[in-house]
Amino acid sequence: MKIANWATKIKNNYLFQTVSDKLEKFREKNPEKKIINMGIGDVSLPIADKVIRACVSASNEMGKISSFRGYSPNGGYDFLKQKIKYEYKNLGILIDTDEIFISDGAKSDMSNILDIFSHENTCLIPDPVYPVYLDTSIMNDMKIEFADATEQNNFLPEPDFNSSKKIDIIYICSPNNPTGAAYTKTQIKKWVDYANSCGAVILYDAAYEVFIEDNNHCRSIFEIPESKTCAIEFKSFSKSAGFTGMRCGYSIVPKNLKRESISLNYLWNRRHSTKFNGVSYIIQRAAEASLSDEGKLECQKSIKYYKQNSKLISEILDKLSIKFFGGLNSPYIWLKCPNSMKSWEFFDYLLQNLNIVGTPGSGFGKNGENYFRLSCFASREDTQEACSRLKKINI
Repeated sequence: MKIANWATKIKNNYLFQTVSDKLEKFREKNPEKKIINMGIGDVSLPIADKVIRACVSASNEMGKISSFRGYSPNGGYDFLKQKIKYEYKNLGILIDTDEIFISDGAKSDMSNILDIFSHENTCLIPDPVYPVYLDTSIMNDMKIEFADATEQNNFLPEPDFNSSKKIDIIYICSPNNPTGAAYTKTQIKKWVDYANSCGAVILYDAAYEVFIEDNNHCRSIFEIPESKTCAIEFKSFSKSAGFTGMRCGYSIVPKNLKRESISLNYLWNRRHSTKFNGVSYIIQRAAEASLSDEGKLECQKSIKYYKQNSKLISEILDKLSIKFFGGLNSPYIWLKCPNSMKSWEFFDYLLQNLNIVGTPGSGFGKNGENYFRLSCFASREDTQEACSRLKKINI
């Protein structure tokens, strides 16, 4: 028997597992220390009341023969897809419900979508970026090229129209995890024009679009009309509604998107129906509630809360003259390690001396070396305490 080719090509541990392992070892040796974890993108606020009430109501329905639900319809329930369709309409974007596929989250979709593409394709992946893009491309035996994201281009690489390299799949995350950088509509149009010119498909991760502050930045790639012939979009309820523990997201695959005369909407639907049994009725009702008028108001309170955390951290870093990026249109702060420290070196310094956990930038790619990511999803009390501790940085 042979195992998959990727087994010998991939890093031994997933980045966040490595961070978790180091944290647990420190806790074992220092049980009396209060550790503030700002290293993962998990939320800290509870689910909105409107959403919880929907969960309870849907749970009660499942206990009655007249309202019991079994398997979800392929692609998700229409009541949720209609709400999502309306959200896009508010952005001036028209999509059909059969272009919407409900799933258990953007992370899963961004990985699973490669099933509909040949392993002979080449993926263009930003560096630094969320590790799943690289890992899943390796697991699918894809060829890989990197788009350098650096301070020089504000961590927003642009397409190279003059390159002779054939690119088939383009990963874009905006607002970006980990750097917090967000593409403007003008910048995204360049990627759309590039993809259409060379026949590439953009996999657009918009998981953090609820943090965008203005109308100059894309909340959906489909704000660019020409994108429906070259892009698939992925969104999640994890940050917009705090569903990190409930798991729900969705992908948008336009029916106009075809390659080799085959509809990618058809292929994704075929893959979806074969390998996925759907998100539970209870969770889909909860997601629907988060998109109601009352639900959106309650969820926005949480978003504002996390944005305030971001402001607090930004203010402290300014006072410390530590250069940083992100935080404005994103829940992440991407800071430059003081005195040119290596990313893992700074991780150890913060953990050992200030009992703060963040994420080493080098874990997101070679261009992440000497940078460090802090999440703004901690509680207000922990964020304030972390800011107080950060004042004691002495390197």
